[in-house]
Amino acid sequence: MLELDAVTGLRREMAAVSKQIFARNLTSATSGNISARVPGHPEQVLIKATGKSFGDVEAEDFILVDLEGNILAGAGKPSKEIRFHLGIMKARPEVGAVFHGHSAYATAYVTARGELPVVTAAAEGGLGKIGVIGFAPAGSVELAAMVNKAFQDPELKAAVMTRHGFITVGPDIHWAFYLADVLEDNARVAFLLAQLG
Repeated sequence: MLELDAVTGLRREMAAVSKQIFARNLTSATSGNISARVPGHPEQVLIKATGKSFGDVEAEDFILVDLEGNILAGAGKPSKEIRFHLGIMKARPEVGAVFHGHSAYATAYVTARGELPVVTAAAEGGLGKIGVIGFAPAGSVELAAMVNKAFQDPELKAAVMTRHGFITVGPDIHWAFYLADVLEDNARVAFLLAQLG
């Protein structure tokens, strides 16, 4: 049975966090997506609708789906990256939220260097390690397969996709956002260190 109060509350929470995400420059325009399990219903997930910007998203812009991607409630179409959001959640029951953003430093560093070292104390403590995923077209089955394979590692909390952006996971949307902020700060410091030699 669907608890509408839990869904309504989570939708509002996701809209508020989305605006913080946009303010931190962790994505741009309508790029990126976020998903979260409904409290008390781990088999139900809210995910941002496609074509919606984190900057002006509203509570109703999150669509309720099951772990197979069937729409349970909401208007619009779920994010085209739904395959890897749900794939991660099916493989990792402890993951309560998945955040995919298009930040500049993490994307640029991995695209140029093929890696992203852990250089800050915050990243060492919060992330431990950073995965790297090769390029495949956005929304493709190939990309989802690569992402899902990487996140089968139970210790992986963050990965960067070549030319595309990053993914962070956490027990809730706040932690997924915080880890993304740590990831991008680490990438910025790594870039500066490379410039300084």
